[in-house]
Amino acid sequence: MELERFTINVPQEALDDLKRRLKATRFAQDLDNENEYYGLSTARLKPLVEYWADSYDWRRAEKELNTFTRHRVEVGGTPIQFIREPGRGPEPIPLLLLHGWPWPSTSYNKIIRPLTDPAAYGGDPGDAFDVIVPDLPGFGFSTPLGRGDLNYWKMADLFHELMTGVLGYKKFAVGGSDYGALIQAQLGHKYAEDLYGLHTGVEMVPGIFSGDRFWDLTGGADLPADASPMLKDDMRKFVDTYAAHVAVHMLDGQTVAHGFNDSPAGMLAWLLRKWQTWSDRWTDDFDEVFPRDFILTAATIFWVNQALGSSIRVYRNAERYPWTPSHDRTPQIEAPAGFTLTLGDVNPIGVRTPQERIAAFENGPTRDWYNPVNVKAHRKGGHFGALENPEAWINDLRDTFRKLR
Repeated sequence: MELERFTINVPQEALDDLKRRLKATRFAQDLDNENEYYGLSTARLKPLVEYWADSYDWRRAEKELNTFTRHRVEVGGTPIQFIREPGRGPEPIPLLLLHGWPWPSTSYNKIIRPLTDPAAYGGDPGDAFDVIVPDLPGFGFSTPLGRGDLNYWKMADLFHELMTGVLGYKKFAVGGSDYGALIQAQLGHKYAEDLYGLHTGVEMVPGIFSGDRFWDLTGGADLPADASPMLKDDMRKFVDTYAAHVAVHMLDGQTVAHGFNDSPAGMLAWLLRKWQTWSDRWTDDFDEVFPRDFILTAATIFWVNQALGSSIRVYRNAERYPWTPSHDRTPQIEAPAGFTLTLGDVNPIGVRTPQERIAAFENGPTRDWYNPVNVKAHRKGGHFGALENPEAWINDLRDTFRKLR
């Protein structure tokens, strides 16, 4: 179908209201928290809020966002806004890139143009892709939702329809990480015949966020009493990093959404804490990789679309609307799969080298779900691999699909 171009143009009154709220922020007292032992510090948050209120230029960011070709359609009554950039090469194949939480789709901006036009970046034009980067439903400009039941396996149906029905592709490739990896895993399970393959940054498989302890990523498991100090430290780091957001989103998502929807400073604190703790744990370059304008562009996108509450809802909906398999074949995710794994993420615990990271996957609980064709691990990068180590993502993804075109 012929698509109209979508241009981001936030009403000025929404920006004026945001600035008013920011200037009225009542900052919390924060004693003895210089090392952020108790969570994101007021000392870290306050200068960023003040910059957001006084100096940050949304219109400049908006102009940059609109340099990509964007569209917005409804799929089954659900709005989906997406970038669609055509490939420049002899036979580009379509590539759907899916972000996670709390990533906006801007986390893929560094890799879109090299993937569409490899020759312009020193690559082989035979590796070109038509790149499609949506905001997940309920995130960013894929709002407001008219339904409250969306989760990863329901989103997979919507994205399959977007790619094959709306855009008319007979087959497509898919890449993603975090919640986007979960959506693509379901695509690789239910719609494998329509995929060239998938490429992921984390091993997430259907059925997660379910069971008796659906809110607990550890499943209640304890380390053995004789575990090494390294394993104990890694488990503590894992819990400190991921336990809070999953438990809060799963058990009290709408409760905190009221505060996040009313206070941009409170919303920013929650988002910033996740970006900060989920980034590469072995480096001190957070402010370089995540400059304040990038952070505030993402936060503004969440704020002006009132999207944080609907983005959080996808967690509990994974438990409320359980996944059921579409077949009983093995592997469950039949589509060929490539991986870009990074050592800076806190999961899995106990790994320190690329070889150990690959071994953790090969010997881990998710290996038998996949049909791996390209598994790479890299020292650089944390949970936001395509943003923190775009070169690895570009090269590994090209390598995966070079074998599958």
